[in-house]
Amino acid sequence: MVDRIGNCRILGEIGSGGMAVVYRAVQEPLGREVAIKSLKPSIAVDSGFAKRFEREAHFMASLQHENILHVYDFIKDRGTMHIIMEFVQGIDLYDLLEITPRLPVDVASIIALQVARALDYAHFRGVIHRDIKPANIMISKQGEVKLMDFGIARDDKLSDLTETGTGLGTPSYMSPEQILGDKLDFRSDVFSLGIVLYQMATGQKPFVEDDARTVMQKIRLDRYVSPRKLNPDVPRALERIMARCMEKMPANRYPTTQALIDDLMDFLSARVPINHNARVVMYLRELGVVTEEEADEILAASTPNRSRRAGGDTGTVRLMWLVNALLFAAIVGTGGAIQATTGDLSEATPRFTTRPRSSILPEQAGHLSFVIEPWAEVHIASERTGGQWQHLLTTPSARRVALEPGRYWLKFRNPFFDEIVQTVQVSANESRVIELDMEQGLEDGEAPGDLEADDAPEEGSP
Repeated sequence: MVDRIGNCRILGEIGSGGMAVVYRAVQEPLGREVAIKSLKPSIAVDSGFAKRFEREAHFMASLQHENILHVYDFIKDRGTMHIIMEFVQGIDLYDLLEITPRLPVDVASIIALQVARALDYAHFRGVIHRDIKPANIMISKQGEVKLMDFGIARDDKLSDLTETGTGLGTPSYMSPEQILGDKLDFRSDVFSLGIVLYQMATGQKPFVEDDARTVMQKIRLDRYVSPRKLNPDVPRALERIMARCMEKMPANRYPTTQALIDDLMDFLSARVPINHNARVVMYLRELGVVTEEEADEILAASTPNRSRRAGGDTGTVRLMWLVNALLFAAIVGTGGAIQATTGDLSEATPRFTTRPRSSILPEQAGHLSFVIEPWAEVHIASERTGGQWQHLLTTPSARRVALEPGRYWLKFRNPFFDEIVQTVQVSANESRVIELDMEQGLEDGEAPGDLEADDAPEEGSP
């Protein structure tokens, strides 16, 4: 393996394909971690492949968008060419679908939405990707989606390398007009994204491939199985979005990529009342792609406005209560309990990159579990910590918390209801379940714990 490419020190190989090798490296003048895509020397001698590779670098460098992999440099070294680009820790959608063939519909829609935003940006600048598929969609550990590999992209303003009938692309994700070698526009990418969305939501491609020839014939002529027949959890609204993306005639698809974005946003607005990236992080943690510690650190960085809806109408609050309850029921309904967060996290709320860890022996510990309707962030303070509030968990969570015996303050937060503070006395070898309804709150004079909560520490007090 090479040890240096240009001003970059190679750390290791990430992956290799038929045309290129990808390395992880450090760009030493800046100390910046990067990925390097290197065209294999045996391929570089082919002028056609070399021109495509260089063109990819130029396309990606010209597209500065948060959902497109950033390119920093293009160099020629060691008899070949190299693209220096953003290093993203995460997993591509192809590998994610190998772990779990079917994604929750909200996660699938979030991924599709971010890809659509990348495409809208590229389309506005006259660039058509032409190879939308799971392997070209990267999902970072922060829940960000990055579109990559513009190797066969086309610029409407260029005439070279755009001849019809070349058959470039991946057969099972091609649009009908791409299969026929017709002139393409942005609607071809929309068709391909519809296929990817269908696959994420149902667990299989709409046009099952036997071989390249038959799958292309099916795309041109056959109807696909209704997504709801493969996955009854697919809402009709999402089914309609897929159907419009995958219309055989380009004229019947979305008139703009922005129109697709608008429909996906409308669909998600009623189903994901949390930060979209946070929802993806939560799902990656459930699959083990992101560790609990990594997820805690990432989610703790969220700082949207947390102000309670003072004076808001009861119906609105109850509706948001229901939406959140349904969301979190869906999250834990898969059988795996995960920590959730609303995305409405307070800037004033002390957050920790990891959960408080107990060093006490099992026989010395008391244990708390929480059943909170509809859900709540649970914060904890004690005299041992000088009254400093710490984020403990976000319900629903099946995790039992081990604590040293003693007195604790508990604070329960949900942006749609009043904050609740209670105290609890934890005893050794005791397991307790704290039950609370955030909607009902507390009656005057009521303290659900063992002690009065009036002496609870102020927010951020030592």
